[in-house]
Amino acid sequence: MLDVDFAQLSDRGRVRMGNEDYIDCVLPDGPVEVRSRGWLFALADGLGGHQQGEVASRTAVDSISAGFRNSAKAEPHTALLPRLIQSANEDVYETAHNAGAEGAGMATTIVVCALRFASAVVSHVGDSRCHMIRQGTATLLTRDHTVVNDQVKLGLLRAEEAATSESRHMLSRSLGSGMFVSVDTRLVQLLPGDVLLLSTDGLHGAVSAPDMARIVTRSPDLTSAARKLIDTANEMDGGDNASVQLIRVRSVERMGMYRGRPYKLY
Repeated sequence: MLDVDFAQLSDRGRVRMGNEDYIDCVLPDGPVEVRSRGWLFALADGLGGHQQGEVASRTAVDSISAGFRNSAKAEPHTALLPRLIQSANEDVYETAHNAGAEGAGMATTIVVCALRFASAVVSHVGDSRCHMIRQGTATLLTRDHTVVNDQVKLGLLRAEEAATSESRHMLSRSLGSGMFVSVDTRLVQLLPGDVLLLSTDGLHGAVSAPDMARIVTRSPDLTSAARKLIDTANEMDGGDNASVQLIRVRSVERMGMYRGRPYKLY
């Protein structure tokens, strides 16, 4: 049976007066839900200043968490997560609209990871990221939805230029900025010992992927690793809120499908 342990931590940093990041997780209630629904982890970085960003990120994550809890059992995560993010986008958009002038610019990034059997599904919008750490190496599973990153993809800008561009943090996609949003989704197979690392740009903008992998690999447990990652981000920069979720895979359950029904592979 799939088994994981996890740790999560969010910090306002050394400059910001408040924290516009928001994190949450939905854990299975017993072995039946481990197989029928699995685990969910969600992380968001709010935009808009004042308390608008805080409202946007919490609205998005709460919407996704509630939708996951109420989802049909055994619904494929590859279909479920994009649907939940689309619904969260509508909730953030409506919240901003109902706030009138105070809601102008309210939006948020989102990265969501759901785990079941022997796989993880990652869906995201914006520049919050998910890395997989396997055997000491961190691999990026998401692609930042930023203007300069889109230009790199189109061949209009070199990666070296994008890394130092003054507009490198300008998002090309976010939740709440319109009625509809395009969601990127990826399915990955899991191995025992894998660690999934979800982060806002306050963390991965200050701590490199190799350093994140080194900290996680050398820490005695995930709680210590999360604390060390946040402390390192604050030491290196500290100018933004920083949040992290760490999910370590203890064991997996290999499953096959026959006529739409799962069966265990031995």
